[in-house]
Amino acid sequence: MIFEAILTSATSDGTTHIAPLGFRREGEFVVLAPFHPSRTLDNLRATGLAALSHTDDTRVFAGCLTGRRDWPLMPCERIACGRLESALSHIELEVARIEEDPLRPRFLCRELLTRNHAPFPGHNRAQAAVIEACILVSRLGMLPADKVQREMDYLAIAIDKTAGPRELEAWGWLREKIAAHREAA
Repeated sequence: MIFEAILTSATSDGTTHIAPLGFRREGEFVVLAPFHPSRTLDNLRATGLAALSHTDDTRVFAGCLTGRRDWPLMPCERIACGRLESALSHIELEVARIEEDPLRPRFLCRELLTRNHAPFPGHNRAQAAVIEACILVSRLGMLPADKVQREMDYLAIAIDKTAGPRELEAWGWLREKIAAHREAA
């Protein structure tokens, strides 16, 4: 099972990089598998430190994919890395082992600390649709344009029925990114 979260990774210069990333749990490990090339992958190799932030604000997911990465952070408790200030919960991680792969190396991480900050009410259908659209946007260079359009049309049903202002804003950013990608192609 893959879970979606915001990964903040420590950089070698002491700053924090923010990116959405799916993760798995395998036994005692949290497994991260960023694509080659990516800043997240480079940061995990360089510092071995990261935090997963769980948020119900899907604008953070959409924002990271559309050039809006300036989300408020606060320091983690046990590692030299930031985490989302608005996180409902977060997990601080340290890379224990790397399994190399030419497309997506696997970083097996130990949980150093887990904290809950606020109750998680669950995602509504629009929030889930925004997250699915984020995955599509992250793969615009890999997927056929007609597939992206069909899936966006289907996801728009949930947006139209259940979105609040934050989801509508995120959806708009994603649609703009897709349109810009099409114009550039």
